[in-house]
Amino acid sequence: MIRPVLILALGLAVVSAFVSSPSRCRTTQLQGGATGYATTRAGKEDKVNRVKELLDSSQMIFTVPASSIKVSEVQTLRRSLPQGTTATVVKNTLMSRALEGTEYEAAGSLLEGANMWFFVEEDIGGTLKAWKAFTKETGKTDSHGVLGGVVEGTAYDPKGIEAIAELPSKDELYAKIAGSIKAVPTKVARVIKAPNSKLARAIKLATMPDE
Repeated sequence: MIRPVLILALGLAVVSAFVSSPSRCRTTQLQGGATGYATTRAGKEDKVNRVKELLDSSQMIFTVPASSIKVSEVQTLRRSLPQGTTATVVKNTLMSRALEGTEYEAAGSLLEGANMWFFVEEDIGGTLKAWKAFTKETGKTDSHGVLGGVVEGTAYDPKGIEAIAELPSKDELYAKIAGSIKAVPTKVARVIKAPNSKLARAIKLATMPDE
């Protein structure tokens, strides 16, 4: 009985050596590895063209480490991003080609390791706040800080990005504008009702019937 058991165990070991674990495969895809069409010349050209389109429509781009982020976490992150922001992993060689001749060429200095890039159309503050909240929720604050970014042709280091992150988000700006507009009628009413108000006297004279 011992001999068949040993043969079975050896057989299972040989089979397992040719089977990739799901978690390893998922991590490789997230870090920019790809198979099939994406690895062909046409697939790479499509990727470069897509990145160029994102660059053309972006006000800002920034990058973070792509390692040790699960696919499920990336899906959660993307759902939390403001409309108009795209987060995607791009291989350094393809990103370098896409950056050529654009105002974002300065981002070439950030092409080291596996990177996830954020292409922000308009809500810069909201996007950076979403990333900060994501790293806090997933315990990646210390290991996955923003590496740098580019705005209007100017490259910013992590400290510069932190300063930009303090800008109000699009929703916060809308709230402030709405609050200001709502306050205008109240302030006008206060001026009109104020004692000895010149505006109040002018309105009173204008509405008096002619003698």
